[in-house]
Amino acid sequence: MKIAAKKIFNGSAEFLFGAHNYSQIPDFHFPEIAFVGASNVGKSSLINALIGKKIAIVSSTPGRTRQLNFFKIFGFRDGFILVDMPGYGFAKARDKDIEHWQKLSFEYLTKRKNLRRVFLLIDPIKGLKQADLEIINIFNILAVSFQIALTKSDKLNFYELKKVQEKIAEQMEKWPAVYPQILVTSASTAHGIFDLQNEIVKILEKL
Repeated sequence: MKIAAKKIFNGSAEFLFGAHNYSQIPDFHFPEIAFVGASNVGKSSLINALIGKKIAIVSSTPGRTRQLNFFKIFGFRDGFILVDMPGYGFAKARDKDIEHWQKLSFEYLTKRKNLRRVFLLIDPIKGLKQADLEIINIFNILAVSFQIALTKSDKLNFYELKKVQEKIAEQMEKWPAVYPQILVTSASTAHGIFDLQNEIVKILEKL
């Protein structure tokens, strides 16, 4: 039975906690959907748009998310979890701090049995960068199911976006762990937000 995505995401949601170390994360039975991307790609803004309220902290400083942030959505069965992962690439932090966040993210990806999918956010203006390709390689090696979601789509016109999608789609043929559909979103205009909500609901309904 299909459940309306809007009803699920318009329900109650709350920030649970932030984890600086993997040992701080409880063994939930709730399914988890994670979001990862380069610093300043717009993860927190997209999560806020997805939930329909300002629940994640948005900052203009790249690398603001320095921990795994867990948000519970209550509208589906007994709930599910959205996870905001630390950004990679440029971040105003010390090298040892960045190394720690990378270790935390790697542990989460390798150990989390209830992780159902990772949405890899890409800024279409910048396209795929080396840091994106490196994490994609990790997904493929670890067999972590992931899906590409373009952010800030309002910054490009239809033809520019299409060109970016086509370029990424060519490379996707080499990625065994990728889900084939590319989502196009904008947190500022809400474009594609329902598509993303609906994709998450489809993942949950298969459980």
